[in-house]
Amino acid sequence: MLSTAATSGNSPTADSVEERILDAALVQFERVGVRKTTIEDIAKAADVDRATVYRRIGSRDDVVSAAFEREVRRLLADLSEIPARHDTFDGIVVDVFTTVITRWRAHPLVERLLTLEADRLLPQLTVDGGSFFLLSVAASTEILRKVLADNRFPDIPDLSARVEVVCRVVHSLILQPVGTIDTGSEQALAAFARAYVVPILVAEA
Repeated sequence: MLSTAATSGNSPTADSVEERILDAALVQFERVGVRKTTIEDIAKAADVDRATVYRRIGSRDDVVSAAFEREVRRLLADLSEIPARHDTFDGIVVDVFTTVITRWRAHPLVERLLTLEADRLLPQLTVDGGSFFLLSVAASTEILRKVLADNRFPDIPDLSARVEVVCRVVHSLILQPVGTIDTGSEQALAAFARAYVVPILVAEA
């Protein structure tokens, strides 16, 4: 269900308009794909005119990028709540790793684009996805750094570099889940994280 603008007599804020546009775009992308979605389709679904879409966000490719960035930020917000559910650093790492991969693999838009429009998705996750990747690395590092400080766990001086290595593993597993190692279920992902991801983060250099 699409979000709606304020019902008062005041004009909707820029944020509410942009949220409506992105909500509408996400529904359209999931329903018919990016290739068959036009700015006019998005504008109509969001109950705005085409000029508003162009002014607030930009072209269709800009809308795709904005939609993905919003999904990334939503996921990162959810990840920040995971540490409170665990008593150990290892448990937090396993949960974060498993959550990221299962969330992206099950995302309707990602699933559709990987299956039917890989040429649209891959640039967002590869050559044009540098900003999303750096955002993920920075936010994940901040989450884990806070965990270390709050729980008085031993400091990891090169934490950012280690997190980037893990993010690259995550990136690979999302884009190409097929391999000789079983990562097809949450249980398998958790086992993989305990065996291979946790050591990347905690092993002494």
